[in-house]
Amino acid sequence: MINQKSGYFEYDGGKIYYETAGSGEPLIFAHAGFVDSRMWDTQWEFFAQHYQVVRFDMVGFGRSSAATKPVNRRDELNQLLNHLEIDRAILVGSSMSGATILDFYMENPERVSALVLVAAVPNGFEMQGAPPAEMLEMMGAIEEGDLQRALALQIQLWVSSPHRSVEQISKALRNQVAEMSLIPLKNDTIRIADWAPPAPLEPAAAYRLNEVSVPTLIVAGSLDNSEVVRAAEVMAAGIANAEKLIVADTAHVLNMEKPQLFNEHVRSFLRDQKP
Repeated sequence: MINQKSGYFEYDGGKIYYETAGSGEPLIFAHAGFVDSRMWDTQWEFFAQHYQVVRFDMVGFGRSSAATKPVNRRDELNQLLNHLEIDRAILVGSSMSGATILDFYMENPERVSALVLVAAVPNGFEMQGAPPAEMLEMMGAIEEGDLQRALALQIQLWVSSPHRSVEQISKALRNQVAEMSLIPLKNDTIRIADWAPPAPLEPAAAYRLNEVSVPTLIVAGSLDNSEVVRAAEVMAAGIANAEKLIVADTAHVLNMEKPQLFNEHVRSFLRDQKP
């Protein structure tokens, strides 16, 4: 692949792993809070044909250092851009990282040229109804150190969704997610790094959607948790001129389930923003 390289940079006493490829306008892929940068494998080569693509493992995930304390994910992203000497970029974030890139925009609008929010719920969003039973069970399994049970529940919660059985998901996808998910479970990343993240925005992003003035694409899977789908509706209504895509028959990792559809739609959206 053209101009592909990988490396580490020092961050708060540890190391963050990153990869870059291609050339042109920078496009950053930030992963969900239960996998790592490999979730973007099916986007990598496609977008490297058109952009300088960057992906990285957050602290506590993948090939980066394990977390030893709560992590400010906005600062983590900021330091990545500084290390790579990127002044302004398109940001694509999945799930937890979708919320992170939205928060990052609120603090650094001059550094963001477009947002792609994938299966994201903005910080401050008021959830309705009881949380999924699998979520409570998963947190209990993590507390008890039962990592295999926690892993099975994560896959049920985020990959199969409330609307499908695990057996309806391809074994290859399940195995790929399991390989990535086991690392933060072993590192206890949720409890150490993200249970009580430092320096939350005040007011939270959910109450400031009208501040977003860059092109924004909001993507969700139709089979995802209903509150994730509702969050997509709320963001699309609150962000001026935002575009929304609900991908049929997919759940939380929709870019992995239907990569061709995702790639082509995101590429078309970004291409349409050019003058």
